[in-house]
Amino acid sequence: MAWLNLIDSPSAGERVDHEQKVARVVAQLRAQRGDRPLSLRKKAPSHQVPKARDRKYHDDKIDLSDLDRILSIDVQARTCTAEPGVTFVDLVEATLAHGLVPLVVPELKTITLGGAVSGCSIESMSFRCGGFADTCLEYEIISAQGDVLHCTPDNEHRLVFQMMHGSFGTLGILSKLTFRLVPATPFVRVDYHTHRDLPGYQAEIAAVAAGRGVDFMDGIIHGPEQHVLSLGRFVESAPYTSRYEWVKAYYETTAERSEDYFRTADYFFRYDRGVTNVRPRSKVGRLLVGPFSRSTPLLRLAEKFYWMLPAERPSVTVDVFVPSSRFGDFMSWYWREFGNHPLWCVPYRPARRYEWLADEWWAKMQDEMVIDLAIYGFEQRDGRNYYRMLEEKLLELNGMKTLISHNFYAPDEFWSTWSRPNYEAVKKITDPRNLFRDVYTKTCRAARGLD
Repeated sequence: MAWLNLIDSPSAGERVDHEQKVARVVAQLRAQRGDRPLSLRKKAPSHQVPKARDRKYHDDKIDLSDLDRILSIDVQARTCTAEPGVTFVDLVEATLAHGLVPLVVPELKTITLGGAVSGCSIESMSFRCGGFADTCLEYEIISAQGDVLHCTPDNEHRLVFQMMHGSFGTLGILSKLTFRLVPATPFVRVDYHTHRDLPGYQAEIAAVAAGRGVDFMDGIIHGPEQHVLSLGRFVESAPYTSRYEWVKAYYETTAERSEDYFRTADYFFRYDRGVTNVRPRSKVGRLLVGPFSRSTPLLRLAEKFYWMLPAERPSVTVDVFVPSSRFGDFMSWYWREFGNHPLWCVPYRPARRYEWLADEWWAKMQDEMVIDLAIYGFEQRDGRNYYRMLEEKLLELNGMKTLISHNFYAPDEFWSTWSRPNYEAVKKITDPRNLFRDVYTKTCRAARGLD
């Protein structure tokens, strides 16, 4: 594993090893002719939704596969420095050995640190601390020209630092990062509270967010009259522990239990087989192949055989972010137009006024809390484009959606949410020849096979 040679601070040999890796990436970049798009080759699978016509499969590649080591854990300062290819499953194992964990641990084991920054990862601690990128203290970034930049929130590259959040690999290559850790216990207890109506559900979310004593908060909406809030706490001991790795999927248990206990790492990756889209659907199928139907091998298969994926009417797999005051409006529309459940619900408090969001968007934002709803595995019907329907409704409600999936925004719509002036200012520094494509082209056009 990447952490086996872990020490509290990097040795001279480790520093040299990392510098040699960076030098290899720089050499790759400087050898490019500049007339073909570039994308990144990593050891872990991509956790973006695979798409049949995505042009990234035909790009020239920059190999980052060896940038996968934890460089140091500072127990006193509660920080970790690591390369971007480190997976969260390896990271959690390493930091737990010191009684520490990252503040935000995404739900799938093989999501990488770099992917969590560029893809805006959040999870059940996000109601207090925002996303994983909000816990980061500094980045080492390699520009498309091969320049190595040291970026922090308060140095000359502070805008570069802030704009890496949600940039999807279009603003240079993250080669090292330092981020905060928090103390952890060996176990997590989760209590499940069920509400028949949405107002009661929202009221408890607000009360928990305003109080203390809860370390984790997420939930599963099993239907219009079954809203389950899952409240987790670090605990020192547990009368039993659960792992949902075979027939039973974790999300299903939230409708059946009042409480549950997990080893801390098992809690973090309770959704690793999928959140609400666990395959196979049938209990018999899970009995036969459940242990082999995890997210990672399925994503690897999809990457290898991407050309076999449905191109015209892909299933809807997307996270939408709705201001808390518009949650009820969105759900009334959603039940009428989609009617699909269950949904994963993650309350999320933006940690700051993000530079990557447009001033126009912030001018309409009156809420401290945003609700992330994960719509996973909905099959489109009736000849309608449900991705586009979501985009139009979110523009109306001043919401947004993740860009990891299928996107149909027009340019003016896109840049009414994402900050074009800040993005272009950083692009001039880190990728003036646009070798990595711009974020609109990459996520809204090239991903659909368009120029």
